[in-house]
Amino acid sequence: MKQKNKTITIDGIDKKILRALTNDARTPILEIARSIGISGAAIHQRLRKLEKSKLISGSKFIINHEALGFTTLAFVGIYLDKAANTDEVVRALKRIPEVLECHYTTGNYSLFIKLLSKDNSHLMRLLHEKIQTITGVQRTESLISLDQQIDRQVHI
Repeated sequence: MKQKNKTITIDGIDKKILRALTNDARTPILEIARSIGISGAAIHQRLRKLEKSKLISGSKFIINHEALGFTTLAFVGIYLDKAANTDEVVRALKRIPEVLECHYTTGNYSLFIKLLSKDNSHLMRLLHEKIQTITGVQRTESLISLDQQIDRQVHI
């Protein structure tokens, strides 16, 4: 499990930098510097400080999964046998490329995963042939996302 990070304090300039890059991570540093009124070097120093504090961890491109033919997004609650080795189950889930996220949860499920499939048939094969066959998985419960209404980062 991840260790809890300590809370850090950021100032108004850090917030402006983070808002600009959260809005579009490809915004040129000099453009942000001009809009804030500080040097590009100062922006780079602040970004290094924010990375070192672990507030930010790089940037990434977002791939349009539908353009690759993955049209079914599902959330799957996984019930484990009492004797199941959770770490082994998570390792097995990591070997399934369609599994995008895996969370330890409170409540009924031991694990909750987010996965992409090409269609409902592909989802069924993933569940029956790959996930439910993992040693320790007792059963699964699936929810198919019909449409995502909100997708955002934490507000800064």
